[in-house]
Amino acid sequence: MKLCAVQLASRKGDVAGNLARHLRCIEQAADLGAELVVFPELSLTGYEPTLARQLALPVSSERLTPLQAACDRLGISVAAGLPLPTLQGVRIGMPILRPGQPVLAYAKQRLHDDELPFFSAGDEPLVFSIRQLQVAPAICYESMFIEHAVQAHSMGAQLYLVSVAKTAKGVREGHEHYPEVARSLGMPVLMANCVGPSDTFIGAGGSAAWDRQGNLLAALDERQEGLIVLDTTRETASGLPLDTRAE
Repeated sequence: MKLCAVQLASRKGDVAGNLARHLRCIEQAADLGAELVVFPELSLTGYEPTLARQLALPVSSERLTPLQAACDRLGISVAAGLPLPTLQGVRIGMPILRPGQPVLAYAKQRLHDDELPFFSAGDEPLVFSIRQLQVAPAICYESMFIEHAVQAHSMGAQLYLVSVAKTAKGVREGHEHYPEVARSLGMPVLMANCVGPSDTFIGAGGSAAWDRQGNLLAALDERQEGLIVLDTTRETASGLPLDTRAE
């Protein structure tokens, strides 16, 4: 099975423009044979905590209809990033859209201190299936705690799907931590990070894939948009530039 992580420069608060770019990325991933594509944290709005409340959308929003239509047409599943409104407050969400199935909604369970004024923490772990593969989503800060991955593994997860918005320091720490997750749990890790301006920092890329032994299979650089395609059957991965010809 092929899975794809998209390294993307989302545009601040531009949901319509970001959605159009997501659709082009999904088309490219599907052309490469991917059955699941993951985007960076809050990819549909950009990682912009101060705008999250006004940009939050429920997973039932008609604005996500084009994503569902692409999933249905291409037979691909999509894990995107979006602030989600709940009775407990706005959450850092990951809508997971699948062909012909209801949308799943995962929310970040462990927040960084500087996120607390803007978001509330999720309270439900999630493992979902893509064919026979059991996938556990993780969003940035929480993925740096081995306990999160251990819980996912105990629920049957076979792959750790990580969506982040990380600085250069965060990427370095991630590239140290995620191989240990893979080695200790025997579970490949696929990570998608952003590039370009986000909130008060610069997204530092480094999107990557590690096999179940913790070997780095492929990684992107710190500046360019692109794709990481992980083949879980062959345990290989490759990095590719993002096709921007339609933009």
